[in-house]
Amino acid sequence: MSEKMQIIFMQIRLVQLASDKWNMTIEGVLNIFEQYQVLDYIKTGFGIFHCEGDETILDDIEEFLKKKGMVVNVRTA
Repeated sequence: MSEKMQIIFMQIRLVQLASDKWNMTIEGVLNIFEQYQVLDYIKTGFGIFHCEGDETILDDIEEFLKKKGMVVNVRTA
């Protein structure tokens, strides 16, 4: 599989994971990811991210969003 396809699959997995963790719709997560350029962030960081688990990457994304002024209200189970 090409690197481009691996990046797309990673972006899709992270959108789904964020949707589940943040208790948001896919549309809501995509709006946040678009507004804060998270998909580009994933693409840029792929070289490092592909060695990490999705939960770790999502933690990094949450920190990235926090630095940009966006705080995600994560549900607690």
